[in-house]
This record gives sequence, C-alpha cells and structure tokens, in this order.
Amino acid sequence: MITVTTRAAAQIRAAARDAEAEDLGLRIAARRDASGALHYAMGFDAARGDDLVVASEGVALVVAPAHRELLDGMTLDYVEFEPGDFRFIFINPNDAPAPAAAAGACGSGGCGCRS
Repeated sequence: MITVTTRAAAQIRAAARDAEAEDLGLRIAARRDASGALHYAMGFDAARGDDLVVASEGVALVVAPAHRELLDGMTLDYVEFEPGDFRFIFINPNDAPAPAAAAGACGSGGCGCRS
C-alpha cells in the first residue's frame, strides 16, 4: 500500500515526539484537483472505523477508505531540496503528470509539506 523511507520515518518519529503524539498514527489523505493532480495532507490522528493502518519503517500510517485508491503504491520520502530546506515528498504512481505551466509548483507533481 504505502511505504515510508528511512529518512521520512525518522522525521515522522521526531515530529511525533515534539508534538507529544507518539501514541497516534500519521494520517495521510489525498484529493485530486480539476487538472488531475493529487494534493496531500497529513497529520497525527487516531485510527477509527474502517481506517486502514499500515506499518512502514516503524511508523503507523492511517488511511481513510476514501483515500486508499489514490494512495495505493505511494512512497513518502523526506529530502533536502536546497541546503537547510527539507520537505516531505509524495512519490505516487497514481499522480497525473503536472501540466507544463505548473511543473515547478509545489503541491502538484509530488512536492509536499515543509518542515
């Protein structure tokens, strides 16, 4: 389903410690915009109802049923874009290629949350 790289898992665990949310999973959601690109959201949350809980690299990921198909096969990574500029990125085979005009825009084509 979803995998997390070692770098992303380390950052997620550190953020959970800082937020005193170590007993919660990382909820990941996705929605498709009018151009077909995926946009992502994530935050610490408890699993409920029909949520899918996936363990990867020691991190519990929580996905609501409505988001499962969009997130299937996705990898969450944490990379340094420029010195000191670290971000989570979403590598997802379900994401449509970004339109040429928006190719550099964060939020389409797999670019994600700053930390």
